[in-house]
Amino acid sequence: MEFEVTKRAICGDHQAILSLIEMDEDILYRMAFTYMKNEQDALDVMQELVYKALKKMHTVQQHEYARTWLVRVLINCCKDHLREHQQTVQIEEHHLFEWAIYSDIEKLLEQLTLSEQQLVYMKYFQQLRNKEIAELNQIPEGTVKSKLHHILKKLRNFAREKEDWL
Repeated sequence: MEFEVTKRAICGDHQAILSLIEMDEDILYRMAFTYMKNEQDALDVMQELVYKALKKMHTVQQHEYARTWLVRVLINCCKDHLREHQQTVQIEEHHLFEWAIYSDIEKLLEQLTLSEQQLVYMKYFQQLRNKEIAELNQIPEGTVKSKLHHILKKLRNFAREKEDWL
């Protein structure tokens, strides 16, 4: 079924495009929220993604890359939005246990560059394979493995330095 929806979406069927986005809506929203750091901007970026998908989905060459294409468009929308609105807004801290954990992880990830955060999110939050990450970022798969290894080492060092975070 997913194959059929993807095929129709690439052919320009607006309902199929929306269905394809809905299949990954949670993942896409979480990625947008990670970049934007607040709900309103994340929703704005999601809206921009839908608009661009409706306009340009027909440019996808192969159906197996449709979901990867959506992620790439979302990342570009996030970067564009951040460039346009140079100020950042921190999410409100809640004193619930689960938010405390999220806050600690967020603090660790903030120590990374935006491109490093992107790799971590794609690999561990979105669970993309190294090959897919390499295609999205237009870099060799070996480079993805190497960068992820160095990023994890960097995160371990940050966590060790700030033991009270975790």
